[in-house]
Amino acid sequence: MHSDVLIVARAGLWPRLECAGGIAARATETDTIHLVSTAATPLGGDTIVVRVVVEPGARLRVRTAAATVALPGRGTAESTAHWHLEVAGTLDVDTEPTVVAGGSRHTSSTRLSITGAGRVRLRERVQIGRTDERQGFWSGILHADVDGAALLRHRVELGDGTVAHDELGAPLACVSELRYPDAHADAPGCVLELAHGGCLATWQGDRLGAA
Repeated sequence: MHSDVLIVARAGLWPRLECAGGIAARATETDTIHLVSTAATPLGGDTIVVRVVVEPGARLRVRTAAATVALPGRGTAESTAHWHLEVAGTLDVDTEPTVVAGGSRHTSSTRLSITGAGRVRLRERVQIGRTDERQGFWSGILHADVDGAALLRHRVELGDGTVAHDELGAPLACVSELRYPDAHADAPGCVLELAHGGCLATWQGDRLGAA
């Protein structure tokens, strides 16, 4: 299944929403959108594309109604999610965790473009496996630019087949939080100030509850 979501936030107006496939967007407040599943997704073979545009002077919070559970499909274990974020206003993305379950392989990529007075908080939480599961693979890629110049190139991998994976002490959970232009974040793990403004906080461990 292929799912498309478009969210356009304009100052003083309710967001414009366009959705197709297994993901729907619902405006729960004038500045808040919740993403909800209308079908079981992502399964192996599924792709999800979310585009968010925040125009100058607009504010938008993006949330999800529940955790995202990636599961293997009948023919493949691989699924993908692509986020395209264009921010000239204020954007806060803080979705519920992605759980990579049943030995599935899920890849997430985010391309963030900040222009003008744009402000961003972007948090992603991932867990390999449900209770008593330790199989699965996740790859997360983040490219962030400010006014066309590179701000951050960041990639994290967890689970089966990654460089850090072993049966004794491999991390199976991750929390990443990017803020711009704020140079500090009250977040777990290591907080690094970026050269061109903003900061990145990262945490890894066995279970998200420990964060």
